[in-house]
Amino acid sequence: MTDESPPLARLFAIAFRTLIDGLHERLAARGWHDVKPTFGFVLLAAREAGIQSSEVAALLGISKQAASKIVDAMVEADYVSRSPHPDDQRAKIVTLTVRGAQLLDDVEQIYAELESEWATIVGGAQIEGMRENLVTVLLATHGGRLPQVRAT
Repeated sequence: MTDESPPLARLFAIAFRTLIDGLHERLAARGWHDVKPTFGFVLLAAREAGIQSSEVAALLGISKQAASKIVDAMVEADYVSRSPHPDDQRAKIVTLTVRGAQLLDDVEQIYAELESEWATIVGGAQIEGMRENLVTVLLATHGGRLPQVRAT
């Protein structure tokens, strides 16, 4: 790294913020006005088999009470639903609703648009090479699996 080259961590942070800001601007333009940045982490975690309500706090790095309020807001907005855990009646599972799945579909479309815009600047092969390199590094440093996206 030279004196003029910023650290990768800083560049990743700037790129992340640029993509997230672009995402939320485009979501609002498509009518998704009630989406909070923390919702994405919960939606991604709930996409496959759901996430326990108690795990949302750890995922977001916040208190259980704060996590409960976020899930309440997401339930009220019809992005997720809560249901009893099949093995533990005291626990709740948070799963996507149809509306939540539609939101994630729009998110994926918007990310594709943003990546396409970046590809017009540096080239599609460069974007794919960046993706392949990041996947390779992340798999190597996380036991062969991409980790769950977390807020903290």
